[in-house]
Amino acid sequence: MDYNKLAELIFPDITKTVADLEERFPKRGLPEGAYVTRLAPSPTGYMHIGGLYAALISKKLSEQTGGVFYLRIEDTDKKRELEGGVEEILRSLADYDIAFDEGPFPGGEKAYGPYKQSERKEIYQICVKELMKKGYAYPCFCTAEELEAIRKEQEEKKADIGYYGEYAACRNLTYEEIEAKIRAGAPYVVRLKSPGNASAYITYQDPVRGTIEMPENQMDLVLLKSDGIPTYHFAHVVDDHFMRTSLVVRGDEWLASYPTHKQLFELCGFEQPGYVHIAPIMKMEGTTRRKLSKRKDPEAAVSYFLEQGFPAESVREYLLTIANSNYEEWHMANPQLTEDDFALSLEKMPVSGALFDMVKLTDVSREVISGFSIETCCEKILAWAKDYDADLYAFASGRKEMFLETIGLWKMSGKKVRKDVAKWSELMQMFDYLYLPQEKFEKTVSYELDEKYTVGQLTEAVEAYKKDLFLDTDNWFDRMKELGGPLGYCPNMKEYKKNPQDYKGSIADLCSIVRVAVTGHKNSPDLYTIMKALGEDTVRRRLDLFLASLS
Repeated sequence: MDYNKLAELIFPDITKTVADLEERFPKRGLPEGAYVTRLAPSPTGYMHIGGLYAALISKKLSEQTGGVFYLRIEDTDKKRELEGGVEEILRSLADYDIAFDEGPFPGGEKAYGPYKQSERKEIYQICVKELMKKGYAYPCFCTAEELEAIRKEQEEKKADIGYYGEYAACRNLTYEEIEAKIRAGAPYVVRLKSPGNASAYITYQDPVRGTIEMPENQMDLVLLKSDGIPTYHFAHVVDDHFMRTSLVVRGDEWLASYPTHKQLFELCGFEQPGYVHIAPIMKMEGTTRRKLSKRKDPEAAVSYFLEQGFPAESVREYLLTIANSNYEEWHMANPQLTEDDFALSLEKMPVSGALFDMVKLTDVSREVISGFSIETCCEKILAWAKDYDADLYAFASGRKEMFLETIGLWKMSGKKVRKDVAKWSELMQMFDYLYLPQEKFEKTVSYELDEKYTVGQLTEAVEAYKKDLFLDTDNWFDRMKELGGPLGYCPNMKEYKKNPQDYKGSIADLCSIVRVAVTGHKNSPDLYTIMKALGEDTVRRRLDLFLASLS
C-alpha cells in the first residue's frame, strides 16, 4: 500500500503539515515545573459539581506553579449540544470565581486557539493525514448492520468486543478497493490502525493512584467521523499537544482510556502530558456508596448551591477539604490566610471516592459566613436575592441601612460572632418576621406558644405592653421590669428562682410573651432591635394580630 497516495486520496485539500502546526503552536516557554492545565467540558448539559471540583484542582495547580489554566469547549457532538450551552458553562464557572487565562470568551482567545473543537477541524485532519502517511490510519466503509454482525460473531466466540485484528473488515482493503468505494460515493470514517497487542501490558504511574498495569490498546478506534469531525479520543490528544497541556486532571472513569491515549500520543509523535485521575464525588444511598447522579441528585448541579444561597467561597472551601486531607488542619492553623495561600498536593488527594456531606458543607459555610463583614454579607445577599427571593431583595434594597442593622442582629451577639446562617435561603425561614412583608407575615405566622401560659395571662401581658412600646428609649429592658412588677412578673431572676410560687413568672417570661407576639418565635436575636427595625406601626399590628389569634 502506498500510504502517501492513500492520504492524498482521502485528504486532497489538506496541504499543511504537522510541522506547520508545531510552528504555529510553539512550546509556551514557561518556567520549569509550571503546569498548563485545562477544563474541557461539553455544552450538552448543566455543570456538574464534579466538573467544578476538577476545575478548582486544575486552577490551583496551574496558579501555584506559575502556569496557565485554559478553557476548551468540546463541542463536536452537535446532536446533543444545548442552545446557549457554552454561555451556561461560562456563567456557572464565573458564579464560583473560576477564571481562566485563555478560552472562548472576550479577551481569552490567545495564540493557542481556537478554543472550541468545532473550529479546529483542519487541525485534526492535518494530523490524521500524517498518521495515514505513516500507515496508522485507514478509511472504514462498514455499515451499522455490518458492525452489528461483527459484534454478534464476537459474542458467539466469546471474543473481545470491538473493531480490531481479524474483525477489522476494512483494515486490509487495497488502494484500488478504497478508491472504487470513494468514487462510488460510499460514506466512510477514518480509523486508527492500532499496532497494539492486548496480551502486552503497559505500566502507568498515576500521582494519586500509584503504579497501574493495563493492557495495550488493540482497537482500531474511529479518529474522524463521516462528517470529518474527530471523536473525543483523537481530538483531545491533538488539542492537548498543540495547546501544550502538561497536566490533565480528570475523573477516574477515564482511567480505562489511558492505553488508547498513550498509544495515540506515541503514534502521532507527540509528547504526552501527565494525567491525574481524581476520585469521583460519592453519595450514601442506604448502606452503599454511589456516584452523584445528574438524574437523581439535585446537588449534582452546581446551580443547586447557587439557588440555595451557599456563597461561592463556602462551596470552594468545602471542595478543598475533599481534595486534600490536610486542608482543614492548615486552615485552622492559619486563620488569617485564604485558600489562595494553600498549596494543593497531588499526593494528599483521596484514592477512593469522597462522600459529599451536606452537613459538612453547611458547617463549613457557617464558618465562612461568620468571617464575612456585615457589609460583605449585605452585598452578597443583595446579589443572590435579586434572582431568587423577591421579598428579601425588596427589603434589602429598599431599606439598606436597616438591612445592615438586621444583619448585625443575626450575625453578632455583643462582640461574639454568631454562626447560625449557612446559606442565604435560610434568612426567610429563620427571620421571616424581619423580612416578610406584613401582609405575607400575617398569612403565614404560626405562634410558638408555651403551654404554661394561659390565654388570660397572654392577653393581659400583651395588652399592658401595647400601652407603651418603649421604643424611644435605650433602657427597654429596665422599662419592661417596671411594667412586669405590677403584673406579677419578678424583675430579679435570683429572687424568682428562690420563690417562684410567689409570681406569675420572671421578667424573662414577660419578654418571651412579647417576643412570640411580635415574631411568632420563642427565640430570636435582640427583640428591641427587631422592633426598632419593624417600626411602631408594624409592631402594634403584630400585637393586635396575636391578640386576635387568642380569641
